Amino acid sequence: MTRALVLFAHPCPESFSAALHARVVETLTKRGWEVDDCDLNAEGFQPVLTEVERRGYHDVGPNLSAVQDYVDRLRAAQALILVFPVWNFGYPAILKGFLDRVFLPGVSFRLVYGKVKPNLTHIRKLAAVTTYGGTRLRAFMAGDPPRKCVTRAVWHVCRPDRMRYLALYDMNRASDARRAAYLARVDREMRSL
Repeated sequence: MTRALVLFAHPCPESFSAALHARVVETLTKRGWEVDDCDLNAEGFQPVLTEVERRGYHDVGPNLSAVQDYVDRLRAAQALILVFPVWNFGYPAILKGFLDRVFLPGVSFRLVYGKVKPNLTHIRKLAAVTTYGGTRLRAFMAGDPPRKCVTRAVWHVCRPDRMRYLALYDMNRASDARRAAYLARVDREMRSL
């Protein structure tokens, strides 16, 4: 049985992101996967890296104390699925804070002679499910930081067998039919991940 950590980052339960999150969890559960559903907002995750945490960032072992529960959940996962909207061409602050505070030295990577070596290689499947208010061209012109972070930085520390980056662009003008088609695509992709 595959164990998936689903990281959800949107504060509003009536949002389209919440519908995407529900579809991801439902589809993976129907596949028989064990789903650790981590709704960062509902859990009250604190995204701010404190001064104490930053000073102890490279102190492998003790650096886990403030986020041990989240580290344990990440280490138990064989699949990682991020569900989030893109705001201002970036992650919501709560998801960025999760990466800052939980993807620590000794957790997501090891430094070997100054080079980052992957440390989440037990994660064999990686996916992002997201929406952008702007068009694909606008995201491209801005460098599309969320896509690059998932497909390069997060990918690098996991080295998964399968990776999917699913994005609905131009969400601000998406019709009901377009949103329904995207939900169906997310369902198909989660069934084949």
